[in-house]
Amino acid sequence: MSESLRRTKIIATLGPASNQADVLEELLRAGVNIVRLNFSHGTAEQHGSLAELARSLAAKLGREVGVLADLQGPKIRIEKFAEGKVQLSAGQTFDLICSESAPPGDVSAVGVSYLGLILDVHPGDTLLLDDGLIALRVDALEGDRIRTTVLTDGALSNRKGLNRLGGGLSLGALTDKDRADIITAAKIGADFLAVSFCRSAQDIHDARQLARDAGFDPAMVAKIERAEAIEALGEIIDASDAVMVARGDLGVEIGDAELPGLQKKIIRESLERNKVVITATQMLQSMVDNPIPTRAEVLDVANAVIDGTDAVMLSAESASGTYPIKAVESMTRICLGAERQFTFDTDFEAAPRNLERADQAIAMASMFLAEHIRVRAIIALTESGGTARYLSRFRSSVPIYSLSRHQWARRRMAMMRDVFPIAFDSRGLAPREAAREAVKQLYAHGLLAQGDKVLFTSGDSMELRGATNTLRLLEVGVDGIAQGVGDL
Repeated sequence: MSESLRRTKIIATLGPASNQADVLEELLRAGVNIVRLNFSHGTAEQHGSLAELARSLAAKLGREVGVLADLQGPKIRIEKFAEGKVQLSAGQTFDLICSESAPPGDVSAVGVSYLGLILDVHPGDTLLLDDGLIALRVDALEGDRIRTTVLTDGALSNRKGLNRLGGGLSLGALTDKDRADIITAAKIGADFLAVSFCRSAQDIHDARQLARDAGFDPAMVAKIERAEAIEALGEIIDASDAVMVARGDLGVEIGDAELPGLQKKIIRESLERNKVVITATQMLQSMVDNPIPTRAEVLDVANAVIDGTDAVMLSAESASGTYPIKAVESMTRICLGAERQFTFDTDFEAAPRNLERADQAIAMASMFLAEHIRVRAIIALTESGGTARYLSRFRSSVPIYSLSRHQWARRRMAMMRDVFPIAFDSRGLAPREAAREAVKQLYAHGLLAQGDKVLFTSGDSMELRGATNTLRLLEVGVDGIAQGVGDL
C-alpha cells in the first residue's frame, strides 16, 4: 500500500483559526477527513456556513469529508467573577453557591451553573475545577452553599468546568440547548452527531430519536467522558455507531493514572463490537502555541494508532491554535509512521463465531484471503457502508476501496480506518458488470495496475442495504479490464 494512503482518519475542530476558506482548504489538503463543529461555541448560522464551506471545498478537491456536530451536553461550570478571575490558595475556604441569585464571584465564593449540585455531593467528596488544575474538598452543605477547602493553589477564571472525582452527578445527558442544536444539526445535514457526557445506552437512544424527529438519521457518536459511562460501556457501544474516547473530562473524573488503560479498553471493545472509535483531547496540545509537537505527544498519537483507533481528533490545535495547518500535517506524518509499525497477524481464532449476517461472513472471508493470497486491494460495493465497516474491523495489509452511489454513506465511511470511499453508481448493472466497471474506474484513477489481483465483494441485489453475499477474486488485465480468477 502506498504511503499516501493513510489508514487512520483525522478529525479537525473548526474555529477562529480555521474558519477562513483558504485555511480550511489547506487543512483538507493536509489530510483532514472529518470536520467537527463544536456546538459549545458559535451560532447556528455560523455552523451552517462552515459545514457548507467544508463541503464545497471538499468537492473542489474531489474528496469525501464528513461533518461531525458535537453537542455541548450538561457541562457543569462555575459562573463569573466580579473581576474576571481570582487567585485561590491551598487551605482557604471557598463556597460554591447553588442559587440563581448568586452574586458575581470573588475569592471566597462563586455561583455554579448546575443548581442541583448540592444534592449530588457529600462531605469528603473532591471537586475538580478547570480540568483538575484546582481541587476542592467538600466540608459541609449549608442552605444553598457547598462549603469547601481549597487543596491546590491556582488562578480560577470565569466559566471553568467542574467535575466530581469518581463521577456520580445526576445531570442528564441532553439539555434544552442540545435539543435545539439537534434541529440545527438536521438543517445542516450533519453526518455524525456526538452526544456529550452520556451515562447509558438510553441517552444515545433518546438523542437518536430526537434526530429522527428532526428529520435526519446521523451516525451517533457516544462520547465517553463520565465515570458512569465506563460501568455501562458495553451497552453504550452497542447503542452507538461510533465511540469517542473523550480524555479531558474522563481523565478528571477517573484520575490520570487510570486513563491509559481505559483508553485501550474502549478502543478494544469498540473494535470487537464492530463500531468505529475516535481518540480525542489534547493529542497535540503543545501545538496550540508551538509549530512542532513534543515527543510525548508523538508517542501518544502513535500508540492510539497502533491500538487500532479509527480516527484521531484535534480540538484547540485546529480551532484556535496558532498553527492549525502544521498540526494536521504533524498528525498525518505521525499516523503514517505509526502505521508502518503494524504487523498483519489477525487472530482469526479470536474472530466472532456463528455469524448471523452474510455481509459479516463475507468480510471475514475477505480478510482471511487477503492475508493468505497476495492481493493489491479489497473492493467493496456497498449501499450503506456496512460491509466496509465490517472489513475495517480486521487489520489488513491492503486498502479497502469502498464504492457507493450514496454521498451520505461515503461521508460516514470517511471515518473508518483503512477505508477509502469512492463514488460509484451500480444501478442497472449486473454484479459481474459492476465488478468490471469498478475495477476499470480504479485503474483509471491510478489505484490499480495491470496484473494486480483484487478481492471484490458485492450483493446479488445491488441496491439493497446489507445484501452483500458474494466474494470474487479478480485480476486486472490490459486497460483495466477485470478478468475473473474465480468466484469464491
